[in-house]
Amino acid sequence: MKYNKLLLIIAALVLVFGGLFAWYQLTPGKYDALAQCLDERDVTFYGAFWCPHCREQKQLFGKSADLLPYVECSTPNKRGQLEVCSTAGIESYPTWEFADGKRVTGVLTPKELSEQSGCPLN
Repeated sequence: MKYNKLLLIIAALVLVFGGLFAWYQLTPGKYDALAQCLDERDVTFYGAFWCPHCREQKQLFGKSADLLPYVECSTPNKRGQLEVCSTAGIESYPTWEFADGKRVTGVLTPKELSEQSGCPLN
């Protein structure tokens, strides 16, 4: 009897947390429209997986970070730079490059990116 109650409680918890996870996955991120607009306007975010400032940049976008026009620059062993970034002349991370060729290095807030790119901040 106790075993059946425990199974029911576990099943209920799995359903609740599974539902919350599904809801989270289906809910758009706060900055989805901005991230998509940056991509459409040929803005590029160059970074490295090991870079704390790049991680901070992505955290500012929350779940919308997956939609950012991100280019990974680091080799897997962290000792080199991928050709796409060395050819582009990327020297530090994060670096934002805009369609007009202007570059800004460092963490930018969504508001700053909106102002730099002309993308609306919803």
